[in-house]
Amino acid sequence: MRYYQAEHEAAYRRIRQAGHTQWNDLFEASGGFEQFPNRPFLERILPELELPAAAEVLEYGCGTGPAACFLAARGFRVHAIDLIPDAIMIARRLAAERGLEVDFEVQDVCALAAESSARRYDLVLDSFCLQSIVLDEDRRAVFAAVRDRLKPTGYYVISTATHDPDRGYDPGTYDVATGINYQELPEGDATVDGATMINGRWHQPHRRHLTAPALRAELISAGFRVLRQEGQQGGDLICVPAGPFPEPAEACPELVEGGKPESPSGSEADQPRIRGAD
Repeated sequence: MRYYQAEHEAAYRRIRQAGHTQWNDLFEASGGFEQFPNRPFLERILPELELPAAAEVLEYGCGTGPAACFLAARGFRVHAIDLIPDAIMIARRLAAERGLEVDFEVQDVCALAAESSARRYDLVLDSFCLQSIVLDEDRRAVFAAVRDRLKPTGYYVISTATHDPDRGYDPGTYDVATGINYQELPEGDATVDGATMINGRWHQPHRRHLTAPALRAELISAGFRVLRQEGQQGGDLICVPAGPFPEPAEACPELVEGGKPESPSGSEADQPRIRGAD
């Protein structure tokens, strides 16, 4: 079993049994299905992106589908995937109740890179999935799948948890060098992939909370240009494909809200732009 599977299966089972509508309902009063965590970010940036009418969207790790439904209600054609069948079952029901058409599918985003697809998207969305994709090889696979499915003029929009120096990791162990949070496994259980021995006890990868500069550098190394990085800890990002010659990580300038970096070389004629960012 993948290290991220059991936790999410159990969580969505609890969501279904309790009649909840989204992940955050397990931990706090969320304000309802429509009040999902990255909605304010999407409301702010979508009018600025140069997207066609009825843009094609892929959301991976969609959970119960609040962001997918938000986009579908605004005329986007949405394909939304999640690993957990319970999540997709709930998402389909909630979309149907709202009269929305969303192509929901049970699929592991980490397996997408190994599958060919002729479908290309104007927007690929990550709504707080990336922090649960911990291992380097899995993150590389996700980024490769996004690049392969994104149109040359498309956008990769991410909302993810990042390193917060005030966040506690007890129980658990946080590796400052990698940004990985490990959770202890039952004694003697080393069957989960990525299991690591720490202080004589087996732990599994749980979350990846990179610093904002480390996250930006990772995305650049993966073949993206970071047009904007914002949020309290730098976890909200707008990216585009970098083209055949990705810029080095150190070349990406610091961004401020509403800012746009200069092109590292050549013309921006074929690059997506953010309206009003000049």
